[in-house]
Amino acid sequence: MTTAATTKPERPKGLRLLWLALQNRKSAMMLAFGFSSGLPFALLVGTLTAWLGEVGVKLATIGVFSWIGLSYSFKFIWSPVVDRVRLPGLERLGRRKSWIALCQALILVSLAGISFTDPVNSIGSFVGFAFVGALASATHDIAIDGWRIDVADDDVPIELLSAIYQFGYRTASIVGGAIALVMASHMTWAEVYLAMAAVVAVLIALTLAAPDTPRPQRQILQGALAEPGALKPHTRAVCLGVVGLSWLWAIWRIASFAVSMLNEAAPGEAPPSVADFTRIWGPWILLATVFLPLAVAAFSNWLKTRPDQVLARHDPVHSTARTVANHLYSALVAPLAELAGRLKIGVLIVLGFILTYAICYNIWASFAYPFYLDELKYTKEEVAFASKIFGIVMTMLGISLGGYLFTRIGRFPTIMLGAVLPPLGNFLYADLAEGGHTIDAFSHLLRLDSLAASLGSDGRMTRLLLAICYENVATGLALTAFVAYVSGIVSKRYGAIQYALLSSLLSLVGTLGRGAVGEAFDLYGYAPVFRVTAATALISVLFVSLEWLRVSREKRVSPESVD
Repeated sequence: MTTAATTKPERPKGLRLLWLALQNRKSAMMLAFGFSSGLPFALLVGTLTAWLGEVGVKLATIGVFSWIGLSYSFKFIWSPVVDRVRLPGLERLGRRKSWIALCQALILVSLAGISFTDPVNSIGSFVGFAFVGALASATHDIAIDGWRIDVADDDVPIELLSAIYQFGYRTASIVGGAIALVMASHMTWAEVYLAMAAVVAVLIALTLAAPDTPRPQRQILQGALAEPGALKPHTRAVCLGVVGLSWLWAIWRIASFAVSMLNEAAPGEAPPSVADFTRIWGPWILLATVFLPLAVAAFSNWLKTRPDQVLARHDPVHSTARTVANHLYSALVAPLAELAGRLKIGVLIVLGFILTYAICYNIWASFAYPFYLDELKYTKEEVAFASKIFGIVMTMLGISLGGYLFTRIGRFPTIMLGAVLPPLGNFLYADLAEGGHTIDAFSHLLRLDSLAASLGSDGRMTRLLLAICYENVATGLALTAFVAYVSGIVSKRYGAIQYALLSSLLSLVGTLGRGAVGEAFDLYGYAPVFRVTAATALISVLFVSLEWLRVSREKRVSPESVD
């Protein structure tokens, strides 16, 4: 066979990719599903904060509101339900389409409900509609990921579908971000969200025309749990019960505080403090959602060494309850058990790395629109162009730079840059909050101010573009480094599950910390808080250094076992 015959064709990009998508039914639907996935995330987790900031909602409240984004971090918990459960009356639409259409309908209701709700006088109902939308959106993403894997074939491989998905997702980010902001300059926010609900209605119609794969007649999932040497069902049930209760407690604690924060305090009673909640309960929530499950996973590995706790022969029992329990065990316990068994004590370094990487960006991302619009007084059109159109281009540049650096300087040097560079951008935003004098001096030194003036821009807009340019390139590079790192650390046996679990932890600490950061913005202003949060780079750099040393030592001991 010739080399030419075995060489894979280069993946199409840009408009050529879009044109290819429109020629194939599966590809065209993947484009629509990517758009459908990106639109609610942009509208609910990003753009909605611009509306809240414009009507004067406190930043501390906006920080608590951003906790609806935890739906995306926790979605792996209920992924077995989406994979297994047949929806009465909707199953005839298709195995994946039934869930996608249901979630899109809930997203439509959420956006319509938001459009008819006043966030000033009915913040509780407003947040309720947003939470329903975020939950539906996260669930909708699970079904779309399953659809993409199911329909991939030789004609439309998974790599092409994934690339098309990203194309649709990024397009939706512009529509839900930049275009929504421009629309809000010419109509009310309520009308903007009602218009976006109409877009979702069109997406539902497209979903109904999508192909789907049949549901297997009998799914015996996680069959390894029934094989000799696996933990006995009652032992797994105990482990799963401990982990499940810890997750339920954490979710209840967060939800109950969010409700108390959004309700009016009684006369003479101090409103709840987000900073106090984060300081007191934040460590316990991390313990319940990360470290207790890790301890249970390590304990389950020890139990496997005890003959009385493992199956001596194949377990023939099959039931709906057993299948659901096996799914949950495989989502919550087994991935960490495999990591703990393979990495030993090094798993603590890996989790520390993941929890703190990009924490600086994750902490303040939800306050970008209030900062640009309300603090700095940029117009919606200016922010739409700078943050979404220009910003997305810079993010893609950062992603490309990250890929280039991986090939030129290596894996961990690139990862270290991803840990160091994004927090340094906070100093640019602190300068921007104080008038942008340092940015102006830099711009003048490189004659960027003259270039901007020749293009019709002024110094004020140039400051914003330079700050966003640095942040988005740096975070794009960091994102590439993180994806490559997690992709390399996961086991092939648990690849999809471990990736979903570990990637969801990336935003956990940052999301929990947003409430406290919002309260700090209210109390101390933007510039001081930007400078303090830049110190998170020290924590991230420490864990990157420890992981670099761990992997280097492992290579010296067993070079053939490490990539």
